[in-house]
Amino acid sequence: TRRKNFEFEPLSTTALILEDRPSNLPAKSVEEALRHRQEYDEMVAEAKKREIKEAHKRKQIMKERFKQEENIASAMVIWVNEILPNWEGMRGTRRVRELWWQGLPPSVRGKVWSLAVGNELNITPELYEIFLSRAKERWKSFSETSTENDVEDVGVSVADREASLELIKLDISRTFPSLYIFQKGGPYHDVLHSILGAYTCYRPDVGYVQGMSFIAAVLILNLEEADAFIAFANLLNKPCQLAFFRVDHSMMLKYFATFEVFFEENLSKLFLHFKSYSLTPDIYLIDWIFTLYSKSLPLDLACRVWDVFCRDGEEFLFRTGLGILRLYEDILLQMDFIHIAQFLTKLPEDITSEKLFSCIAAIQMQNSTKKWTQGLEKDNKQSRKTI
Repeated sequence: TRRKNFEFEPLSTTALILEDRPSNLPAKSVEEALRHRQEYDEMVAEAKKREIKEAHKRKQIMKERFKQEENIASAMVIWVNEILPNWEGMRGTRRVRELWWQGLPPSVRGKVWSLAVGNELNITPELYEIFLSRAKERWKSFSETSTENDVEDVGVSVADREASLELIKLDISRTFPSLYIFQKGGPYHDVLHSILGAYTCYRPDVGYVQGMSFIAAVLILNLEEADAFIAFANLLNKPCQLAFFRVDHSMMLKYFATFEVFFEENLSKLFLHFKSYSLTPDIYLIDWIFTLYSKSLPLDLACRVWDVFCRDGEEFLFRTGLGILRLYEDILLQMDFIHIAQFLTKLPEDITSEKLFSCIAAIQMQNSTKKWTQGLEKDNKQSRKTI
């Protein structure tokens, strides 16, 4: 009997439906047997359907990925062979601008950023080495002695400089912590430290400001050390970055006021919702602009924002901000002040480049009466009048 029972032990729930009953139980009726067979066939068909659907989904993902890789490869050939050798003549053409919007191939990204940012400051790799050795001397003297007798630079006290260098140390450990490459012992820790230290010697009037480490880190990932420093110094010398990093309140207010003009124009419902809570742009924009989105967005997406920022300038930073607000408009309209502030300070991690860029594309930054630069100029004139 034990043997007999073992033979009839069902292997699964499906087997329960299919198997005939053990001999010690009444046999299934014809209707029941047919019903069970039908149920079994339906289950098999359903499982097959699911399997086919899953396989199709996997195939689609692979196809998309393959297509993306093919696009990147063919774009790279165009950038390397056609655009970069004829940079000045081609950078402004419609074809290049459209290709640029799609995102730069990682292999040419650093080169294009360097060219687009330019080098108005005429910094050379040699100049970088000079400021780096100055920073190293300073670190050495700080570790050996912390007296106030050191020579003072451009009215910056030793205490200030020391605080600045301490802040660099602290911030490096917070830069892209999940990548583990900028932290102590990581391959890029010293490079990041060098670039930030050299910059504080190059621009003691600006010094080191929190958020800079993220910008330097993104450049280090895409450029050689000296080139990263040259791009970094030139980027921070742009009017918008200078205004924010030097905490020029009147200029920052002009940027926020201009942003609000386009916010109201593009997303009037959300604009009124924010206004009802007195939720001002500085609450979320400062963090976004300070790190050029590299702290707020996934790194690959932040790089794509940088691509177009290098093409279009500061206007694109604010357009991206409006794109993010548009993407999450429905969610934000349901939230109160605290939840909006929390949400915008820590954006969802599953934000995709396709969705965000289609929202950015839908943002109008110019109409018949105003453009971004005109908005800023208008604000300047108004503030001059009030002065």
